[in-house]
Amino acid sequence: MPHVCFGFEVHQPYRLNRMFSPQPKVKKKDLFDHYFDGLNKEILLRVADKCYNPATRIILEKLDEGFSCAFSLSGIVIEQFERWSPETLSLFEDVARHKNTELIGQTYYHSIASCFSDKTEFTEQVRMHSDLMYDRFRVRPVVFENTEFTFNNDIAATIREMDFNGIFTEGVDRVLGWRSPDYVYRCQDLPVLLRNTKLSDDIAFRFANRTWDMYPLTADTYAQWIASSSGDVINVFLDYETFGEHFWQETGIFDFLRALPGELGQRGVETVLPSQVLASHEPVDDIDVRETISWADIEKDTSAWMGNDRQKTAFHAVQSARPYAVDKPIWRYLQTSDHFYYMASKYGTCGEVHTYFSHHEAEDAFKTYMKIIADYEARTIRVMKNRRSAKTLRTLAPEHAFHFAGPSGFIGHTAYNLDQFEELLYVVPNDSIQYHIERGDFKNWINDVLDDPHLAESIDGLQERHDLTRVVKERRELLWSHLK
Repeated sequence: MPHVCFGFEVHQPYRLNRMFSPQPKVKKKDLFDHYFDGLNKEILLRVADKCYNPATRIILEKLDEGFSCAFSLSGIVIEQFERWSPETLSLFEDVARHKNTELIGQTYYHSIASCFSDKTEFTEQVRMHSDLMYDRFRVRPVVFENTEFTFNNDIAATIREMDFNGIFTEGVDRVLGWRSPDYVYRCQDLPVLLRNTKLSDDIAFRFANRTWDMYPLTADTYAQWIASSSGDVINVFLDYETFGEHFWQETGIFDFLRALPGELGQRGVETVLPSQVLASHEPVDDIDVRETISWADIEKDTSAWMGNDRQKTAFHAVQSARPYAVDKPIWRYLQTSDHFYYMASKYGTCGEVHTYFSHHEAEDAFKTYMKIIADYEARTIRVMKNRRSAKTLRTLAPEHAFHFAGPSGFIGHTAYNLDQFEELLYVVPNDSIQYHIERGDFKNWINDVLDDPHLAESIDGLQERHDLTRVVKERRELLWSHLK
């Protein structure tokens, strides 16, 4: 009979100000309130009332009875507890002190920094989170859970080098093949704990689904599924908001949570902590994860955050904003994965549940994001050493971006900075290139918006795509060298 290891992810983002518009007179000390939504407090208090507080009181009761579980709390949810809900923070302090609980590491900002080509920012945020856990709870995590279980070989190697004992990620079929997720594996010499997707999602997504053939799910039924499973350990990892926020109290989710530890105990199933799993079970095999995986949607990849052009543009913008990050907290708040998820415009499926952001909602989220990061960089340029290069390379708000067109109108490609402009010069149709050359659009945009008369003059008169890309590439690389 396997053991079962329960883990809960606790996170709330600072949502962006949907009504944002640039206000040059806003002072640096007021930028947070300028960029982020006043509704964040209201949302945090609502979720605390519906989920965090009642669920954690139940967990504390069950911990005293012998139940064990792990928690992963983002740094920014701790910040919000400190600001707006000290009662909730006190409950989690009680949890953290309990002998039957383990705190798991993650990035402080619940960010997409692990996807950056340079892992420096990622490791800094992991250390920030570890320091916060120690300062607040007197614990340094030894097991890691990356944002939304994002994982690949490079991430495994980075976390191993940071001296973590192991890492959680998703038990993805294309990685495992015929193998079961219910064992410890190894990647880049780092032990890996794999989430049992089916048994986790039976709670997280199917619990209140009346069309599910196993509805209603009861604690005794679920405990029997665990008891009758094979393997060494079943990892059930859930978004903590499953309890009371995703599924309201009326669904019976709290009754399920309260009854489950007892039902497991009656069947002889022991709940264990991640560190206990790693101490008692050696990896049974290696896994090779070259393509990034996550726990999101049916694809189990990064497409929930970087699947469309909007998301890729925003990701490039925040990654390239590091030289502008004089005020690092603001830059890091903009790396939170939720901002990119709000730009998605696909059906997201996990189990039987679908989520969808309409094109209009996703486009609005993208425009808000780009306006804010453009404003952030524009403010920073004033105090940078090489202001001219920084101004030319900065990210632009949508109204200042270059929108490629042709004789028939807009063709669907937009450059929000010089980097993206060069990339698009390789792929836009020839008739679009010629259209803009004849009108002088490239020269005017570079001169008037990017404020680079040298580059504008250099491309004036060029008629061929390869000549344009060569000149732009050389200039862009030179300007970036000034910022390093």
